[in-house]
Amino acid sequence: MTTPLCGNWNYPTTIWAGPGRIAELGAACARAGIERPLIVTDEGLIASPMIKNALGALKNAALFGAVRGNPAASHVEAGLAAYRAGGHDGVVAFGGGSALDAGKVVAFMSGQTRPLWDFEDIGDWWTRADPAGIAPVVAVPTTAGTGSEVGRAGVILNEETHQKKIIFHPQMMPRIVILDAELTVGLPRAVTAATGIDAFVHCFEAFCAPGFHPLADGVALEGMRLIHRFLPRACADGRDIEARAQMLAAASMGATAFQKGLGGVHAIAHPVGSWFNTHHGLTNAVILPYVLAFNRCAIADKTDVIARVLNLPAGGYDGFLTWVLEMRRELGIPHSLAAIGVTADKAEIIGREAAIDPSAGGNPIPVDAAALERIFRAAVDGTLGAVVSAA
Repeated sequence: MTTPLCGNWNYPTTIWAGPGRIAELGAACARAGIERPLIVTDEGLIASPMIKNALGALKNAALFGAVRGNPAASHVEAGLAAYRAGGHDGVVAFGGGSALDAGKVVAFMSGQTRPLWDFEDIGDWWTRADPAGIAPVVAVPTTAGTGSEVGRAGVILNEETHQKKIIFHPQMMPRIVILDAELTVGLPRAVTAATGIDAFVHCFEAFCAPGFHPLADGVALEGMRLIHRFLPRACADGRDIEARAQMLAAASMGATAFQKGLGGVHAIAHPVGSWFNTHHGLTNAVILPYVLAFNRCAIADKTDVIARVLNLPAGGYDGFLTWVLEMRRELGIPHSLAAIGVTADKAEIIGREAAIDPSAGGNPIPVDAAALERIFRAAVDGTLGAVVSAA
């Protein structure tokens, strides 16, 4: 029997999942208490039918579409100016991960008096925020990757320091999420692949992160199983609604699971994206096997479990690594960072900034700047064997 693709979930927030459910956007805004929404979206979606339809369906709505990949503080400031000028009372974050992050941060900052960087995810800095000044958000993802629709944070680039910063507050979680697979049908194959592997890395790094969190582990394993099964289908036929729906679910699962932690892949990918303006999901996809090799001795048991859950032809670490490399080749992911325009001239900076990235703390083996620089250099050159697994 075919699994129904529609459902209403309440974990970790209210999620309305199913093809065609964007028709309920007005009801979602009403449920969230939003009467004058600002739609925050990506530059590339401004003229799309889905955005035009959303504007037509919402009364008193306005559009802010000046968000680019790797959203920056300047995008947030411009969005805030539009929000306040229009007298809006909530945000519809509509698009890929960049639009979702920017939209959530605009809503968060809409009623704050302190500067953005005062709310970086350090210690209890989030308590500096005025909860009454956080506007509600309805999130509508159009890619199956970041899972930002179910996150309580936004990753924003500080353009002065070239560092990505995490802005966090529990109330940044969107009130309602609409997971409509039909909105992802037009996504190009390459973007489908890159964002899909981003979701896989979220699940994988969460599962391998140290600490006791069986709930996150279970969600991460199922997310990896869904991606293993449905990402190739979504790439082969972008109109495969079942594959698209399952990938949207898996992306949300990845972001739900990584509350346990992430790891070296994200720690390196964040500064790489900051300095070289690379696509986040693609950067993760390229870096993944190099961090795998470094972590080998600490994740052998974990990769054995994953290989069994995915029913891979060969088990254990070697079987899992072989599958990762084959999957990347089949989906057209380059083997080196050099292939996507990244050079080694900033290797020391990348290593240093990766070491202070919050994701580094979740790596199965403790990492310092030197180790992360070594992994980065190997990923630039495409020399997997150069990554020495820690003993």
